[in-house]
Amino acid sequence: MFSSSNWFKEWFNSPYYHKLYFEHDEKEASAFINRLLNKLKPPSPAKFIDVACGRGRHAKLLASNGFDVTGIDLAPASIAMAQKLENSNLHFFEHDMRLPFWINYFDYAFNFFTSFGYFRTEREHYNAIRTIANALKPNGTLVIDYLNVHYAEDHLVHKQEKVIDDVTFYLTKWFDETHFYKKIEVEDDALNAPLEYTEKVAKFSLGDFNDMFAYYHLQLKEVYGDYSLNPYDTKKSPRMIMIAEKTI
Repeated sequence: MFSSSNWFKEWFNSPYYHKLYFEHDEKEASAFINRLLNKLKPPSPAKFIDVACGRGRHAKLLASNGFDVTGIDLAPASIAMAQKLENSNLHFFEHDMRLPFWINYFDYAFNFFTSFGYFRTEREHYNAIRTIANALKPNGTLVIDYLNVHYAEDHLVHKQEKVIDDVTFYLTKWFDETHFYKKIEVEDDALNAPLEYTEKVAKFSLGDFNDMFAYYHLQLKEVYGDYSLNPYDTKKSPRMIMIAEKTI
């Protein structure tokens, strides 16, 4: 069993993580990226970094629009898969977002699908924001896609069962004052025994992100509430998609 403080290193590196979350919604991901690009209107030579890029599905979509895209992720198996997609304007590196990366290099930084909030300490989350802020050029743009805490609390489904390609996932969700939790039990005939993982994600509010942004000279500009980029509503929006600008 892996350390609970580093659960994400094991889970994000598992093929079952990608099967549960990512294998059946490429159309939604593509539509979201297109809406975002229409909103941001980046110039054609712009450089992007996809932080916690997984197997590179968003980075690939960005690169297909002609931008130079770099993806980083701490999961070796995910990066190995993503590197098969590499070309002259699409690059991937195994890297932990808590540690410094390239400095003043990117015009845009993206962090999608609540790929944040899972570290043990506040300092680690601040370090991740610092990495992203430092990687951006002055006046560069950060987009973070995070769950909306208020909506997630009100719409929590405590128990679910999903069958995907003959793999059964049993999901149990709960929360306390500071975090959301999800226990994932995986049953697959290919396994000798069921697998079990527990996700833990911090209940960061818009104010919490504003504090982290301000500390590293990022100014919140806009907030959207879903992947259609509708206005953010504290109670009704499932997502919290924040756009911030580096002010120095």
